[in-house]
Amino acid sequence: MSRSKELILLAQRIWALSQTGLVYSLSEYDTERYEELSRLSDEITALATGLKPDDVASGYRPAQEYVTPKVDIRAVVFNEKDEILLVREKMDGCWSLPGGWSDVGYSPKEVAAKEVKEETGLDVLPVRLLAVMDMSKHPHPAIPYYVYKFFILCELKGGSFTETFDILGKGFFGLEELPPLSLERVLPEQIQRMYAYYKHPGKDVYLD
Repeated sequence: MSRSKELILLAQRIWALSQTGLVYSLSEYDTERYEELSRLSDEITALATGLKPDDVASGYRPAQEYVTPKVDIRAVVFNEKDEILLVREKMDGCWSLPGGWSDVGYSPKEVAAKEVKEETGLDVLPVRLLAVMDMSKHPHPAIPYYVYKFFILCELKGGSFTETFDILGKGFFGLEELPPLSLERVLPEQIQRMYAYYKHPGKDVYLD
């Protein structure tokens, strides 16, 4: 990868972090810092492309963009007892597969591994895409986004459970002993499908 492409990728990641920060900022102090990060990302892009920072901000960071679906990445991890890894979400107190929104600068496999590490402390190796689901075609609760869900099978490699601020618990569960699920994130039938794919690795990827 060329130096200019590396700089642009870095700028894209900084800009994405700044925009996420602005959405969740709780103080004027934080808002000012995230706005400064946004400006710095424009300056880095300008250095890499030869454009002026103002041109980057106006031409490459439009206020209105073509709207595309959000991408939700979920990691599917089994242990030696054929139990599936779940995490308890702080937002609703229910359980889900580890994962979340995809991040700029990371591939889907990298997001899956990163989310498992951040949410549980475990190290995994993503090995296979199991399913791509259109959330609207499954009985999830209604949310204000149009979402594609990627389910990625990961091999457990090591690590140990650690505490994290937005996860209340984590553990491995058998199919017949699943805890209450966070239905916005994962459905019982999706867990069942992941088991079927795990048991029959030759099955084709599920695609809505």
